[in-house]
Amino acid sequence: MLSQTTYNQACKNFDQIYDEVISTREPVVVTREGYESVSVIPTEELNRMIETIYLFQSHENAMRLLDALQRAKKRTNKPQTIDDLRKNFGLVEEV
Repeated sequence: MLSQTTYNQACKNFDQIYDEVISTREPVVVTREGYESVSVIPTEELNRMIETIYLFQSHENAMRLLDALQRAKKRTNKPQTIDDLRKNFGLVEEV
């Protein structure tokens, strides 16, 4: 369950809200009568959500990511060396 507080309480106790959000990594919802509520969340968490949304905007990319996740969960991928990965992706350095 998300923590919730009123706008007036948030104004009076923002330092406590800030510390709570940072320590728990959970958002705190701030409500104000007659207005839309807002959430205080760690910037790092917000950036992660924005990146995830961006990566899933393309249906094709979303399918690739979900497929990779399923393979990872099933542990069907075999470990490879950096040199093998470079060869597989055509990134072999020319001497």
